[in-house]
Amino acid sequence: MDLSRRGIETHGEANDDAAALWRVLRGRHSCRAFRADAVPRPVIERILAIAQCTPSWCNTQPWQLVVVSGAAASAFRAALLAHVGASEPAPDIEFPRAYQGVYQERRRACGLQLYDAVGVTRGDRVASGHQARENFRFYGAPHVAIVTTDAELGQYGAIDCGAYVSTFMLAAQAHGVACIAQAALASRAPFIREWLGIPDGRVVVCGISFGHEDVAHPANQFRTPRAAPGEAVEWRN
Repeated sequence: MDLSRRGIETHGEANDDAAALWRVLRGRHSCRAFRADAVPRPVIERILAIAQCTPSWCNTQPWQLVVVSGAAASAFRAALLAHVGASEPAPDIEFPRAYQGVYQERRRACGLQLYDAVGVTRGDRVASGHQARENFRFYGAPHVAIVTTDAELGQYGAIDCGAYVSTFMLAAQAHGVACIAQAALASRAPFIREWLGIPDGRVVVCGISFGHEDVAHPANQFRTPRAAPGEAVEWRN
């Protein structure tokens, strides 16, 4: 996509906001390698305050987060890795039944970009499995947030949480903090609920690993493309 910066700037203050949003959106990407140094607590709190402004159905604000840092994150990481090695996925929300057509094409292209970046050759199941386990290491991030919704709110509670995750990641990007949203963490929902003391009535939607990006790591050297708006929109006049 190519948006004209000149067009953004010609209509005054409101379009200064649009230009800022565009920069944040274009700057954000899924970070898959983090430095170990922690994000200061006041910065995290500002990100959370902005994310709390996310709109939701009837203003229910169904999202609840458990933010895990420091020694607790190290212990959680080690326990989760051990659990993954001895268990099968058990998500609260059904994972996609199939990827077909353009969705499969985009998914495959993303995976190939990652594998090319980190040197995993096609068909190397050992190396690809090792890369997949990086999800459960939180890609080395010093912080991970587990996002849950109330089970009684059903699918729309999860949709509202998806909007929250997007706002959180944009707020983080605006503060110079890198993120990756991870459905993979939700694949171990029962274990995560027990380990973190999350009540049974809460559905694990996803995790967000976040921290400072390791900009030199090969996993952070590619960017996925976006379809043109015309591929996603029909006009009826």
